[in-house]
Amino acid sequence: MSERHREALAHLIYGLQTEGGFVLLTGEVGTGKTTICRCLLEQIPDDTQIAFVLNPKLTVPELLATICDELEIDYPPNNTSIKIFIDTINHYLLEAHAQGHKTVVIIDEAQNLSIDVLEQIRLLTNLETNKQKLLQVIMLGQPELKAMLAQPELRQLAQRITARYHLEPLSTEEMAGYISHRLAIAGVERPLFTVATIRKLYQLSGGVPRLINLLCDRALLGAYVQEQHIVKPKLLTMTAKEVFGDKSGKLSQPSSSHWRRNLIVLLCITTIAGLAGHFYQWRTAQIPTKTAQQKLQPSSGLKTHQTPTVASALIYPEQITINDNLTSAQQELFKRWGYNDYQPEILAGDYALQNGLRYLTKRGSLGTLSRLNRPAVLTLTNSYGQIFYATLTQLTSDKATFNYGPTSKSVATSDLINQWDGEFALVWQPPADYINAIHPDDSGPMILWLERQFAELSQRTPNLDPALKLEGLLLEDLYQFQISQGLKADGIVGPITLIHLNNRLNTTHPMLTNNREG
Repeated sequence: MSERHREALAHLIYGLQTEGGFVLLTGEVGTGKTTICRCLLEQIPDDTQIAFVLNPKLTVPELLATICDELEIDYPPNNTSIKIFIDTINHYLLEAHAQGHKTVVIIDEAQNLSIDVLEQIRLLTNLETNKQKLLQVIMLGQPELKAMLAQPELRQLAQRITARYHLEPLSTEEMAGYISHRLAIAGVERPLFTVATIRKLYQLSGGVPRLINLLCDRALLGAYVQEQHIVKPKLLTMTAKEVFGDKSGKLSQPSSSHWRRNLIVLLCITTIAGLAGHFYQWRTAQIPTKTAQQKLQPSSGLKTHQTPTVASALIYPEQITINDNLTSAQQELFKRWGYNDYQPEILAGDYALQNGLRYLTKRGSLGTLSRLNRPAVLTLTNSYGQIFYATLTQLTSDKATFNYGPTSKSVATSDLINQWDGEFALVWQPPADYINAIHPDDSGPMILWLERQFAELSQRTPNLDPALKLEGLLLEDLYQFQISQGLKADGIVGPITLIHLNNRLNTTHPMLTNNREG
């Protein structure tokens, strides 16, 4: 998940943990709202009953009937009485609350709801105890939903929204990281898109994940058809014409014998492309649903709700919400770099850029973190399956130290491994002229900077020719350095290689350990 999607998820989780009635997630088509909803469903405790409304173009009786059907609430056949539906649902909500259960209605494409239906949903949330409402509603919708809720006749509903988040498209940097991550998961370790292609892709997709997936999928297939090993801007432009309906740009097709001869390779390529889009391409058939055995049981046979033991109590900050936890973890990370004014109103990546830094999200192992040697925000999971965040500030072979504001806790690395799936975010400082990764044969200010670093490492006089390219002796130095650091010797200078270079030449940045790699 990108940082934006993690923040959106944290807002939804926070909303569910409050006592309010409504949680709102908006965004343009294809920005990942449904994916975030899926991740939310995976983290909702088993004592939560979910009603999922996929087709909101309904009348009030139809909506109430849909909620009853989703929650398996019995109602009279052919009933159209709103009062009977409401009485039936209210009885269910009271029964659920008595049994220690929570009820949530999730409405997708909520911008299609009529004013009357929205008002009825608000009335449903009127039922409450002294401490909390008995029904919570999560609405997912396009930007028009925000405009609808701003109408005077819906002001009462708008005032009940306890958490809201508008999902923006990915930035260029986030998009490049997203593509690299998906290809890495598919087992591809070399770049398949040039820097120019990435820029073109952003121009064509606007950073919308669904369009990114579609264009990458078709472009990778097109590269195979044309027997190219990398996707270049011209091919991507042709792909876009085909994808967006301009048949004049349609790619040529190989002969049937060519397809048969290379079928296995084709399947590999399309599988890679498909995996690149898998994260965002989710269908409603995959929504986790509760079995009949998980639905409400009669009160007579109900056992009192038991709170499970938190096996991860050593490092789980139970006293704060998950949303606050993410913010405080990022604040602690930036404090390590001397920046104390980070606020959640701005994305961590944007804040880092404003201060000459970069915010990098990766997956790896404790060994990866040790080699990168930077404080990092780790994405962890408690025994409920809920995500939380902690700032790793020190790491040894057997102990990890986390900071929560003014306090810190140390845990055994063996305990940490049980809670961590490998996702982390760190801050690093790029050279002044760094924009994107540099490749063999590139030239410019970054190449001269790189030459100076390797000249210092090898104690030789640097070649400061303005026309210097990443080739020859400099490229050989780069290969040798990458090998010595346990990196893939691909001749590409990206964030990981630059961080390792900083570890060798710079002692001013914050580190997890005082030992620099030699």
